[in-house]
Amino acid sequence: MADLVFLLAAVIEPEIATNAATEKSYFKDGAVWVAFAMATVIALMLWKKVPAAVAKSLDAKIDAIREQLDEAKTLREEAEALKAEYQKKARAAEQDAKAIVARAEEEADSIVAKAAVDAKEMVARKKAMAEAKIAAEQRAAIADLKAKTAEAAKAAAAKLIADKADADTDAKLVDEAITKLG
Repeated sequence: MADLVFLLAAVIEPEIATNAATEKSYFKDGAVWVAFAMATVIALMLWKKVPAAVAKSLDAKIDAIREQLDEAKTLREEAEALKAEYQKKARAAEQDAKAIVARAEEEADSIVAKAAVDAKEMVARKKAMAEAKIAAEQRAAIADLKAKTAEAAKAAAAKLIADKADADTDAKLVDEAITKLG
């Protein structure tokens, strides 16, 4: 066992081998004990397969991180697909809104045009009705005036006839009236 320790110490510190001839005790030096302890720990770790366990643990973590990255990539692709879909829907909604506004403007223009036509027609009807009413009033006034004029002429003629009424004049007037009628 002492030879093993000496050999390990010689590997770690070559001066030990050169100083062995002088038979100096290096085991009193703290650096030798640290080197020995370190070599022992490394040997135990290799014997218990600690590096393999660490590598296995790191591989497991790498696999977990890889899975998380794949999941994140999948989620990102889904999010981008949803974003594209919603952008498409937003563009479609915007186009629908523009179409609705255009259709509303067309309907408003047609309503305004129809209202203008209806107003012109109503004005024309009211004008025609007013003209017809004025014409009827004129005819009524003319007829009334003719009737009053005829009545006045009749009254004046009756008075004149009554003032000049004699038999010869009456016969002459009746003959003239018959001639005019005939």
